Amino acid sequence: MTMPMSDPNAWATAMNNLGMPPIGMTGQQLMPDFDPNLGMMAGITPLNPMMPGLSMVPAPLSQDVPLVKEIIHCKSCTLFPPNPNLPPPATRDRPPGCKTVFVGGLPENATEQLIMEVFGQCGDITAIRKSKKNFCHIRFAEEFTVDKALFLSGYRVRLGSSTDKKDTGRLHVDFAQARDDLYEWECRQRMLAREERHRRKMEEDRLRPPSPPPIVHYSEHECSQLGDKIKDDGKFPEAVRVLLTWLERGEVNRRNANNFYSMIQSSNGHIRRLTGEKSQHEKEMEEAKDKFKTALSGIVGQFEQIVSVFQAASKQKAWDHFSKAQRKNLDMWRKQAEEIRNMHNEQLMGIRREEEMEMSDDDMEDAPDSKDSEDSGVSQAEALKEENDSLRCQLDAYRNEVELLKQEQGKNQPIRSEEDSTHSQQLSFLQQALQGMQKQLLKMREELKQREAELEKSFEDKQQLKNQVQNLKEGLQNLQNTHAMQVGLPEKHKGENLPFSLVVFSFSKSSFLGCTLWIISTFLHVHPFGASIEYICSYLQRLDTKINPSEVEALLSRLPCTFRQELTGVGASLEKRWNFCGFQGIKNT
Repeated sequence: MTMPMSDPNAWATAMNNLGMPPIGMTGQQLMPDFDPNLGMMAGITPLNPMMPGLSMVPAPLSQDVPLVKEIIHCKSCTLFPPNPNLPPPATRDRPPGCKTVFVGGLPENATEQLIMEVFGQCGDITAIRKSKKNFCHIRFAEEFTVDKALFLSGYRVRLGSSTDKKDTGRLHVDFAQARDDLYEWECRQRMLAREERHRRKMEEDRLRPPSPPPIVHYSEHECSQLGDKIKDDGKFPEAVRVLLTWLERGEVNRRNANNFYSMIQSSNGHIRRLTGEKSQHEKEMEEAKDKFKTALSGIVGQFEQIVSVFQAASKQKAWDHFSKAQRKNLDMWRKQAEEIRNMHNEQLMGIRREEEMEMSDDDMEDAPDSKDSEDSGVSQAEALKEENDSLRCQLDAYRNEVELLKQEQGKNQPIRSEEDSTHSQQLSFLQQALQGMQKQLLKMREELKQREAELEKSFEDKQQLKNQVQNLKEGLQNLQNTHAMQVGLPEKHKGENLPFSLVVFSFSKSSFLGCTLWIISTFLHVHPFGASIEYICSYLQRLDTKINPSEVEALLSRLPCTFRQELTGVGASLEKRWNFCGFQGIKNT
């Protein structure tokens, strides 16, 4: 609004305009010769704050240079800056999307026109809500204008040239929470989220691979072209997909069945080609395995030579001539070489073991499958025993070879030659093979024990199953006997509505059931309208407390010709009652 004042005496000028003598921090007058009628400085006309092109908020300075506020002249009032030595006024946290500010400390005689004149220079004002007291709320059109309004916080306001208390005040500008601001901010955030989702979707659609072309429907022309494609090895996968789609759509009928049959036959002709390709790839894989095994054997042999070099250097004839540091390095190198050699040896032995297992699997495939799991377990146990015996024989043979080599080495010890080195190398190889065979033997023994345990467990399970089957057979026989005892009638009379005397006679074989049946019949006979199962059991439990209502109900339900269940009552009072109907058969007869 006016030219920035780098002179801190602007605060003294503002205090003098308010009618107070400017006093510094030491209590002395800052500008003794200042004339308030001359404006800011003698000989210079004050600038009009409403001139176009001048902003009320000065350009931001660097943080090292303190910001000095200036006097603001308006038509109806004058704004004087606060003391620059005071701390900045405190403000609350800025709400999201804040466009509304709280303005307090207004003069009592301030009007909306005055507020519009002061804060309208910050930006477009959409609404002013003035209270009867000395504060108001101002809502701007843009968010950045709120920062300009906060710049006026701390300014002293004087209406015209009056020094009356009602015409002066100290502004306090702070952020205000408004529902309209929050609603607009949320709408803007949702719009940005929608734009972001749309942008991501467009990006995904751009990066998504193109969809496969749609498969055409069956026609004679397409069928002839598809038959040629099926015969071509390169176009076979795509052609088979089209044929599969046609079959799934159900486009086969009697007229084109021969065409489909020829296409299916052409598809079946590719089985031989695919089998040949598979065998060729398997052959290449076997050649690669052999090549790798040969290369690994050569590497293991070279590692053995390196280890033998370290062993020769560790002997006393050469070891005494090395220094302590050299011995330490030689010992460390030897351990590293031995670890790497052992690792490669285990890998090589693993490959050989896999080959032996594959060969054994092929042998087992040639043998006929056993009928029962028990026979298969026995055959596996016998195969493991045979393999264990063969491994023992090989182990004994390796031990004999090692002993012979040791004896030959002891005899030819004074003569150190190439033959001795080859014998030592063979000895090391045999020792390694011996260790591998020992590990394999231990592993096979563990597997044999595990298979024997599994076989014993299977025998026990089989015995338990036999016992369960026997128990089930006995239970079934008892159930049949019980049913026959309960019914006590020939097969031809089952399901007929027989007289009550015949039913009671059939149950008289069991004293407990017969007695219970007689008591229940007598009890229901004296209750012509029936009784519930709880009422019947309460009566029976006086005689025997072990009677269960579920057993009694099951007994009654097994005799439909003697006892009948009926539903009495309506709605919530609905109740199931048992009635005695044994004499109805006698009446009918």
